[in-house]
Amino acid sequence: MSDLQARLIATVRADPGLMHVLTTVRALDLPDWRVFSGAVYQSVWNAVTGRPAGYGRKDFDLGYFDPDTSWDAEDVVIRRVASAFDEPFRSEVEVRNQARVHIWFPDRFGEPYDALPDTDTALTRFVAPAFAVGVRLEADDGISVAAPFGLDDLFALTLRPNPDRPPARGWDKAVASATERWPEIRVIA
Repeated sequence: MSDLQARLIATVRADPGLMHVLTTVRALDLPDWRVFSGAVYQSVWNAVTGRPAGYGRKDFDLGYFDPDTSWDAEDVVIRRVASAFDEPFRSEVEVRNQARVHIWFPDRFGEPYDALPDTDTALTRFVAPAFAVGVRLEADDGISVAAPFGLDDLFALTLRPNPDRPPARGWDKAVASATERWPEIRVIA
């Protein structure tokens, strides 16, 4: 385990809201699940900048992978996850079957999106390497980490476009939102 991965795991464990979500979701035994994006990078940025856990967090993105791409199947999981939480978490945990993203992504974001083979592959398509980090609380209480671009940008408070895809149409909006809450971050276009 790298030093940055150990720091990430320690940061996740020190964030009570994130640990609550991870513990609750683990008990649901969803297939190929991870909590990723803002729930993870915002926790790290808060720790690095001395802000309290939970500062600036809008939601907890929860991805899982079920080959059944019907809306009905995803809706069952969304309802199941919601029923496992009390407020405010019930409204803050956003669940998406990663096997279905290619169905709605082009209409919502105006970009093509090939079907995914699993949840971790979704991280390779996130708009920035710092956002492309996912965690899962395993049965043995270990925290597994998926970070296809590594963790350097995350801990260096660096926001740069994903090098493996064209710049996202929402890049400017993502940068504005992040720099408003964490003005210390460095943006590389």
